[in-house]
Amino acid sequence: MSDEVRIYHNPVCGKSRGALEILQQRGLDPEVIEYLKAPLDRKTLEGFLDLLGGEPAALVRKDKRFRELGLDEKDYVSRAQVVDVLLAHPELMERPVVIRAGRAVIARPSERVLELFETPK
Repeated sequence: MSDEVRIYHNPVCGKSRGALEILQQRGLDPEVIEYLKAPLDRKTLEGFLDLLGGEPAALVRKDKRFRELGLDEKDYVSRAQVVDVLLAHPELMERPVVIRAGRAVIARPSERVLELFETPK
């Protein structure tokens, strides 16, 4: 199994820094993508949703910024709605998203990154 790891990272986020640190402690040198500096495209976001599984809405942060924008959670549940809002407001993406060997997790808490090193069930 490949140890190539990619982390979609926001360096001001403690969870994101924590996940990166865990990866580095495992001796990995992940590809770090600061998605706020290099905005993601539709294909990448749709790929996240494919790998993450579960509800698409889990990829959207419903935080202070979400409320400042006057957004309503009920409007961001489908894949298309989630991708559209994240293209318009990349700062609303839950982070970090970590990908390894065709699997992905939102590493909140940071230790969730370790799930990528467990044998899939």
